[in-house]
Amino acid sequence: MKHIVALIPLNTYEQPLVDAAVRQGVELLGGLRQFVNPEEKIVLKPNLLARALPQKAITTHPAVFQAVCRLLREEGFQHLSYGDSPGNPTTTPDRAAEGAGIAEAAARYGVEKADFTSGSVVPFPQGRTAKSFYLCKGVQDADALINVCKMKTHALERITGAVKNLYGCVTGVNKATGHAAYPNSDVFADMLADLSLCIRPRLHIMDGVVAMEGNGPTSGTPVNMNVLLLSADPVALDAVFATLIHLDPAAVPTCVSGAKAALGVMDASSIEVVTPEGSLTLQEAQARYGKADFDVFRGVIKKGFLFNFMPLLPFLQHRPRVDHQKCVACGVCEEACPVPEKAVHSGHGHKARYDYKKCIRCYCCQEMCPVKAIEVYRHPLTKLLSGK
Repeated sequence: MKHIVALIPLNTYEQPLVDAAVRQGVELLGGLRQFVNPEEKIVLKPNLLARALPQKAITTHPAVFQAVCRLLREEGFQHLSYGDSPGNPTTTPDRAAEGAGIAEAAARYGVEKADFTSGSVVPFPQGRTAKSFYLCKGVQDADALINVCKMKTHALERITGAVKNLYGCVTGVNKATGHAAYPNSDVFADMLADLSLCIRPRLHIMDGVVAMEGNGPTSGTPVNMNVLLLSADPVALDAVFATLIHLDPAAVPTCVSGAKAALGVMDASSIEVVTPEGSLTLQEAQARYGKADFDVFRGVIKKGFLFNFMPLLPFLQHRPRVDHQKCVACGVCEEACPVPEKAVHSGHGHKARYDYKKCIRCYCCQEMCPVKAIEVYRHPLTKLLSGK
């Protein structure tokens, strides 16, 4: 049986057109009541990574979020709330929602703020990698979750989409603990797959009208992708996203881990893309709606090759690097670093400095930098280690 991903072409955030596009996408999947019931308490989970204006493409655009709220209200859903736990240690859920325009959109349809500040440990003994999660109270209080994610690049996982967006269901202070406990892209992706299995979102809606490429998920460049993607399968949705940007889903750790955990499918033969004009294969969708020059890391490190050059490993490893011309010595990078003894030091007038012997390459510092002063440095010689 094919796993369905709806793709709706959309090149504007003009509200009536977004409303129509979201409704059309949900209808192509069989309608809202295929996923949620009006009697249930439903929490909407946008991407509110930081307090940022919508045009920066850091957060879910309020027009998409509002369209989801409107559709739910028009279909008779009464018990609605929303929230996210921003990773930025200087940003509260309320400030992030207000800055992104999400709070205003929610208020327009009477969608209440859920508690994404407090939480507690939820056991998940069946997890392959993670056996428990410190989940926000707002997630625990809901009967169902609808994931309203953003199409962006990510330094650790290459892309952030449906699977990665659920990390915002973990309270802010516990995110750093998670990065320390799962310190590389593969094991972190394994944890994210367990998290998605624990929460079991009913529906995923991805804002890809304007995506983010380059130094994502906060410091990249907005780029037009002109699509909305919707699916009940987060792995298939992320696989379509990857295919549209000409990135092999097998190079995306969250797709690989999600498929192994039976969270969803990433194989092209198992995915059907449905559009208003009819069904497409992934290859046909890529040809019609893809962007080959989308700026995302595509290299594949050959571990066997690296092993032969272990003395050079410290020089060849990817690592965060600070641009001291941009750094404002705010200290956010140090606060975001999950390493107890801190791999980066900044603040009190001192610009960021790294101790790479302590750095676990989680890129929390790069993700949270408010002035785009940190990027992931990839040594030119690593191109020799790539299969491309």
